[in-house]
Amino acid sequence: MKKQIFLFVAATFMSITSLMAQEARQMPSPEERTKAAMAKIAAFDLSSEKRTKVEAILVDFYTTQQSTMREMRAAGGDREQMMEKNKDLAAKRNDKLKEIFTEEEYTKWINDIEPSLRPQRPGMAPADKKAAPEKKPEAKN
Repeated sequence: MKKQIFLFVAATFMSITSLMAQEARQMPSPEERTKAAMAKIAAFDLSSEKRTKVEAILVDFYTTQQSTMREMRAAGGDREQMMEKNKDLAAKRNDKLKEIFTEEEYTKWINDIEPSLRPQRPGMAPADKKAAPEKKPEAKN
């Protein structure tokens, strides 16, 4: 009897853990991603007209990106093809943003904000932000 109870508790625990892990991997909605981007762009002090244009560009980009990736996954598209399509979408988005931002704002977008918005696996930092492992000097005997 104790063995059965233990197995039931263990199976329940593993099921809950599995469900929680699956929920953590879901992408935020295009609106949530736009909201996060707009929060970082707030430092630019854009006029309300420019802010509206930027928000529309980002919503369009994230919505298109999400639907395109969903279609490619359903069709069994390979990873390289998806990455290439994503680069094309990002280039079009950046061309539109370049028309709105000043040169300084666009540089900050490309170098700081845009890389920080890319989805990362939990516990992973963007490639350019990773700290190099420290080398400890070897002890000489």
